[in-house]
Amino acid sequence: MFKYKLVIGLILFVFSVNAQDKSTEKKQIKIVHGANFTKDEVKLPGASIFSRDSERQVEFEHQGATLWCDVAVFYPKENRLLAIDNVRMQQGDSIQMDSGKLEYFGDIKLAKASKNVVLQSPDATLTTDTLYFDREKQESYYRHFGTIIDTANTIKSRIGRFFMETNKYQLLDSVTVENPKYHVLSEQMDYYTDSEHVYMYGPSTITGKDYVMYCERGYYDSKVETGYGIKNTRIDYSNKIIEGDSVYFNKRKQFASATNNIVVTDTVNDGVIRAHYAEVYKEKDSVFATKRAVAINVMEKDSLYMHGDTLMVTGKPDNRIIRAFRDAKFFKTDISGKCDSIHFDQKTGITQLITNPIIWNIDNQMTGDSIHLISDLETDKLDSLKVINNAFIISLDTISKTGYNQAKGKNLFGKFVNNELNFIDLVQNVEVIYYSYNDQNEFVGVDKSLCGKVTMEMKENAIDVITYYINPSGQTFPEGQEPETGVKLKGFVWYGDQRIYTKDDIFGEDDNNLVLPIIRGISNPIDIDAEEQERHKNQGDPINNPPNTKATRKKRGT
Repeated sequence: MFKYKLVIGLILFVFSVNAQDKSTEKKQIKIVHGANFTKDEVKLPGASIFSRDSERQVEFEHQGATLWCDVAVFYPKENRLLAIDNVRMQQGDSIQMDSGKLEYFGDIKLAKASKNVVLQSPDATLTTDTLYFDREKQESYYRHFGTIIDTANTIKSRIGRFFMETNKYQLLDSVTVENPKYHVLSEQMDYYTDSEHVYMYGPSTITGKDYVMYCERGYYDSKVETGYGIKNTRIDYSNKIIEGDSVYFNKRKQFASATNNIVVTDTVNDGVIRAHYAEVYKEKDSVFATKRAVAINVMEKDSLYMHGDTLMVTGKPDNRIIRAFRDAKFFKTDISGKCDSIHFDQKTGITQLITNPIIWNIDNQMTGDSIHLISDLETDKLDSLKVINNAFIISLDTISKTGYNQAKGKNLFGKFVNNELNFIDLVQNVEVIYYSYNDQNEFVGVDKSLCGKVTMEMKENAIDVITYYINPSGQTFPEGQEPETGVKLKGFVWYGDQRIYTKDDIFGEDDNNLVLPIIRGISNPIDIDAEEQERHKNQGDPINNPPNTKATRKKRGT
């Protein structure tokens, strides 16, 4: 029994030794052509020195790779090779690396090439001064500047890594991409040579012929000049600047869209649109915005805020129109209002308030079927207004603080001085209720009058002088003797509880309770490839379904 165990042990030992020998043999660098051979145990102990002959270079082979050089110092025990002058390493039929010097470690399949290194793959050529080629991982990397040239781009960076199985370059520090159509600057990005897709992980700027895009996390398809940013993104698009958490653009379609915390700046007209979703059509020079959307225009060192469920800005800079739809509101320090929709023509300076309009100027409330506000094109100040059909103006009596001065007629025409309403003309079937006081501000009574036209002069935001024209008639009712019908004209409605006092008042409950989608990619680190896959699954994301489609136009009724 003991002899049997001994024999088995000897067999296993011999098998193990043979296996180790074969494994070692498999990893050993092989000499294919040694040419001239020498040794120098004093200077290079343990090394075999080979040099080319008149016909061919020294040649070695190791696990699918072949190496040629003029001089080689080979350390068989260390399985290490130093190749010098006119060095070329070939892996299969796809990877070729040329250099002036190369050190190769056979046990770990790592090559360190230096002196004018050129690495060629099917899709690109990489040049650098020193390059590490890890054949085990099929990766190469440099640490002191490199240049990649493919069929479309010239790419430079201080640090770079090439993943050969995926044709991906990972680039860090001072990254540039040069192309006749565009230029890219980035702190960190990935570039795929087969698809020419760029993934940006740090502050990056893409400059095209008619656009500039900045982001700190984003994607760019360099073939078709389309991309998006998902962190601190900005696109300079002709005369507009688009900023938002997530911004998408398509050069061919001349289209951009943005979601979350958006600002679209009109650099020509000093206008700004803020929203949480917006579309920009560059060729048409138009903007569509929704979700807490507000258009802001600077007027005579003051800002006009215009809000609606949907905002549209169309037309060239010298012929621009701004429209607000559904529950439209506006605010300026001296005037505010609301209606169903607003139409503002910058060329004519006319703002139309359409369907159930109400405006407040200081303490005056005006209503009618429609209202037009006219601005002075030179000064940007309010010049005049028109209230068309069923004009009604109401103001709280500034002394009693209980009664209301009222006037109604078919149409109203007003004139502003320094943005304050100073003159008012009411025409056709005019009715007036006015609280009258003597010079000591003692109440005299309530004047109730009828006429064909009335002119009111305002002073310190109150009626100062009233002049009646065309068959005037009226009566004054002392305090306590007012008619049973009261001191309110037919159709009187005071909308004080709806008055807009600040720019925040233009937003309703739905706007203030807006639930915004969560944009990934804000925190480091993220896998932007996984991010792209997730975005493609989300049908609501603008990258998957740019809103410039027949389906979305039909849905909006445009």
